[in-house]
Amino acid sequence: MATPLSADRFLAALRAEGVTVVEHPGWRGHHRNHAGAWGPVAGVMIHHTVSSGTASSVALCFDGYDGLPGPLCHGVIAKDGTVHLVSDGRANHADGGDPSVLRAVVTEAYGDRPPAPREHQGSPGAVDGNSRFYGFECVNLGDGADPWPAAQLDAIERVSAALCRAHGWGARSVIGHREWSDWKSDPRGFGMPGMRDRVQKRLGAAPAGKPPAARPAPKLHPFPGTSFFRGAPSSPVITAMGRRLTAEGCGRYQVGPGPRWSEADRRSYAAWQQKLGFRGADADGWPGAASWNALKVPYTP
Repeated sequence: MATPLSADRFLAALRAEGVTVVEHPGWRGHHRNHAGAWGPVAGVMIHHTVSSGTASSVALCFDGYDGLPGPLCHGVIAKDGTVHLVSDGRANHADGGDPSVLRAVVTEAYGDRPPAPREHQGSPGAVDGNSRFYGFECVNLGDGADPWPAAQLDAIERVSAALCRAHGWGARSVIGHREWSDWKSDPRGFGMPGMRDRVQKRLGAAPAGKPPAARPAPKLHPFPGTSFFRGAPSSPVITAMGRRLTAEGCGRYQVGPGPRWSEADRRSYAAWQQKLGFRGADADGWPGAASWNALKVPYTP
């Protein structure tokens, strides 16, 4: 499990994955952290809204309704694939669920044959899913007939991959509400095993039990940790990073880039963080995991 992303890092992770994001007014600081814990988080949960229309669905998920105050998720995924952010903390979307499912998510053991949920809100053994999962409500009537456009499914894949990438999770950390609680049916209309396959492919590895792609994804350099850069290293990875920053239009070098970490590297990296949407102390030029993963620095032996 992991510490939840800040609002800036959450937004940056989505944008880095190519998600079209709309920041609903007031989404920052809109949460229910006063009502219970928010984190540590274990995964991503997908829902359907049982509603139609983007504006009304977003308003419903932001405000909630009688008996269930908002926010009801972190983001609303519209039919056109646009993701409307409505919360940056604890949200009323998951409620109680089965502890065996949570264990399977945490251990990445949640595959094509996950444990059948036997617990739900009010069950003596249920665990609080609102504190453990990011939630995304997808605009759909949930009747099995309302279509799921390709753009909407692509957005589900991207937001799931974005959060998995930011936290270092695999696709088995992505589940549907019906896989969490024994009285839920969402999302209805597509299969979560197939969606997990899509997410895993986007993350750059073949799903478990399936042959690797004919053209494997390029090997990227793993995040070496912020302390690595604060030690003013001299390493080929600094050169590779600088070249990627320059390619992204963020290079602030008069000469270089070179292997020795310098103030020019820090300024260049700060420009990259700002391009991703980071602000203030989160755009200080010292690499973090979310921005590093988004930069896609080629592996250097």
